[in-house]
Amino acid sequence: MKTVNVVAAIICDDYKNKKKIFATQRGYGEFKDGWEFPGGKIEEGESPQQALVREIKEELGAVIEVHDLIDVIDHDYDTFHLHMHCFWATVAEGELELLEHEAAKWLEYGELRSVDWLPADLALIPKIKERMSDK
Repeated sequence: MKTVNVVAAIICDDYKNKKKIFATQRGYGEFKDGWEFPGGKIEEGESPQQALVREIKEELGAVIEVHDLIDVIDHDYDTFHLHMHCFWATVAEGELELLEHEAAKWLEYGELRSVDWLPADLALIPKIKERMSDK
């Protein structure tokens, strides 16, 4: 089975307090309409952090600051194995705009399960909840 190496940004409103995170809905491809954390494939010669900055600029038009690694998720889909590095991030420059996704939401702690996450992204939710403020 082919392995696809990707990165995902868990963009939060405030790195210290983490009251809200940014979720996007895919607008194309095999997983169209599924909710995910934005990101994409790591290109040859890139670090995961460099790939994440590039992908968010391409997909959402903003520059992010990449913070701590939350987890590395491994998930087997029907036709490939996904290896996903997931990092906390904040917007450093610009505004988040949908250039490739069909929808987006800022989700608070209690809303994290209110969208239909793709399976690999769903596996990350418990780790995110551990570090978010529910106040």
